[in-house]
Amino acid sequence: MAGKVLLTGTMTCAPDEVDHVLALLPEHIRLSRAEPGCLQFDLWQDEVRPTEFHLTEVFRDARAFEAHQDRTQSSDWWRVTHHMARNFKKSAA
Repeated sequence: MAGKVLLTGTMTCAPDEVDHVLALLPEHIRLSRAEPGCLQFDLWQDEVRPTEFHLTEVFRDARAFEAHQDRTQSSDWWRVTHHMARNFKKSAA
C-alpha cells in the first residue's frame, strides 16, 4: 500500500479485563507515538461502554505500519490484549 496507512476501529474486552487494559494503555500509547513514521495514534475508552476501546492511527507508510505491528506483538499490551475482539479497518489515509 503506497502512502499513508490509516487504521480505525474498536477493541472489546471482558468486564473483568478493563482495569488491566487501562493500566497498560498509557505506555502503549506513549511507545506507539514515539515510533518513527507514526503520524497519529489515539486509543481511548468508550464513555458509555467501558469494555470498548476506540482506535485511530496513521502511519507515514506501510513500512512504518508494519514496524508498529511487529513492535506491538512483542509488547505487554499484546500479551494482555491479543485475544480480545477487534473490529479494525485498514485503508489509505
